[in-house]
Amino acid sequence: MGRVLAVANQKGGVGKTTTSVNLSAGLALAGRSTLLIDLDPQASATSGLGVHPQEVEASVYHALIGEKPVDQTVRATQVQNLSLMPASRDLIGAEIELVPLPRREYRLQEAIASLRHQYDFVIIDCPPSLGLLTVNALCAADAVLIPLQCEYYALEGLSALLDTIGFIRQGLNPSLGIEGLLLTMFDTRNSLAHQVVNEVRQHFPEQVFKAIIPRNVRLSECPSYGVPAMVYDASSRGAKAYAALTAELVQNVVGG
Repeated sequence: MGRVLAVANQKGGVGKTTTSVNLSAGLALAGRSTLLIDLDPQASATSGLGVHPQEVEASVYHALIGEKPVDQTVRATQVQNLSLMPASRDLIGAEIELVPLPRREYRLQEAIASLRHQYDFVIIDCPPSLGLLTVNALCAADAVLIPLQCEYYALEGLSALLDTIGFIRQGLNPSLGIEGLLLTMFDTRNSLAHQVVNEVRQHFPEQVFKAIIPRNVRLSECPSYGVPAMVYDASSRGAKAYAALTAELVQNVVGG
């Protein structure tokens, strides 16, 4: 059964979708069958893999509300071993439409139950909020991967996310773990960035990934081409950093 990881942080602009797309691609290129679920109404992970959200006819939205069988919402990508459950415009209203549905917090968990055995990893790209979509991701996940931007307010809001994870553990998903904190957008020339790295490692000595994602032009460019960094420019610092994260994650989860 595949390991399900939710990539979550309610702060926007911390590299959450970039991490979801490139970690998924890294796992796939490493030979691990991987499914990326785009649970963000902005659908950036979907377009980042070359799929136009406006052209999506069967999406994660349809799986959540039970309109279509989940296997009809999954499509192959141009990256071998990587499948995508895309987002579409319909997902914008899902937070409201889910409210009256039975077991509303478990809609994603139940939708993907039949798929988990087909993949080594399932990565969920969460929206930048702690609403019902993110709650669905946390209820479906085995663990949370939290991207943290290497800037002054890196820890701002993290306590709210950790509180939410604690709430989910207490009442909805007792086995939910924290896969790790990932430091992103690191600028080696910025002394403050180094201070943030040190501070985060001091606060969470056992939970911070060794891999650090740098600020990198290639990481910013590749979404416009609809391909992950490993495909766009495997020699770039950003692609190499996500390759290092991939190796570290696999080592942590399955011992290599």
